[in-house]
Amino acid sequence: MKIFLGYLITPIFYIYYALVLLILHPFQVGANIIFGDHARRRVVDALNFFLVGGLFIMGCRIRFIDREKIPSGRPIIIVSNHQSLFDIPAVVWAFKKMYTKFISKIELGKNLPSISYNLVHGKSALIDRKNGAQSVKEIFKLGKLIQENQYAACIFPEGTRSKNGRVKKFMSAGVNTLLRAAPDAIIVPFAINGHSRLMYKGMFPLKFGQRITYKVLDPIEPKGKDVEILLKDIQSDIKLELKQNI
Repeated sequence: MKIFLGYLITPIFYIYYALVLLILHPFQVGANIIFGDHARRRVVDALNFFLVGGLFIMGCRIRFIDREKIPSGRPIIIVSNHQSLFDIPAVVWAFKKMYTKFISKIELGKNLPSISYNLVHGKSALIDRKNGAQSVKEIFKLGKLIQENQYAACIFPEGTRSKNGRVKKFMSAGVNTLLRAAPDAIIVPFAINGHSRLMYKGMFPLKFGQRITYKVLDPIEPKGKDVEILLKDIQSDIKLELKQNI
C-alpha cells in the first residue's frame, strides 16, 4: 500500500512544492523592495514553514528535537549531514531565529523561484567549486557576516549529499575558514534522519509514511581545538544519532 501511495501522491507533493516556491517568490521580492530585508526574512520564514509542512502530504511524521539547545547571543556554525534537497528548509526552520545563511554552489543563485533570490539577497556564500580562491573568499565573507551580526551559517561538510543516507567523511576546509572569520562562533551539530529513506529511489517515487527527525546536538566550543579532530567527533556523534556503525 505504501508503495502505491508513493506513486500516487508524489506528483501531488511536487505540484504543491512548486506552487509554494512560485507563489511566495513575488511576495519575497516585493517585501524586499518595499519594506526591506527584515520583511523579506518574514516571507522566507513562511516559505520554509510551508516547505517543511509539505512533507505531511507524503505521510511523513516529522519531529524537531532539542531546539532549546540552540545558543543565543553569538554567531553559530551549523554542521549538518546532507541527505537531500529537503535538508535546507528544515535547517532554516529549526534555526529561524538566527537568520541562517548557507554555503551553496553558485549555480543555485540563478533561475530557481524563491530559492535563488533568498540565497543572493540573504547573503549566503555562493561558491564555484572549480575555483578554490573564489570559494575561500566567499566563505570568509560569510564568516565575517555572521561574526558581526550574530547570525548562523550552515555548512554540509560532506560536500555533496549522501544518496543512501550513510554519513560521508567531513571535510574541514569550509569550517576552518568560517572559524577564522568568525572567532566568536560556536558550533552546533545538526542531525537529519529520514530524508534519504524518503528518496529511496531518487526523486520519484518518494516513499510514503516515513519518520523524519531533525535533532540539535550539544553545542561545541571550538576555541583551542583542532578542527580536523573536532569534525571527526561531530561526524561520529551524528552517525551515532543515525544509528550507523562508526
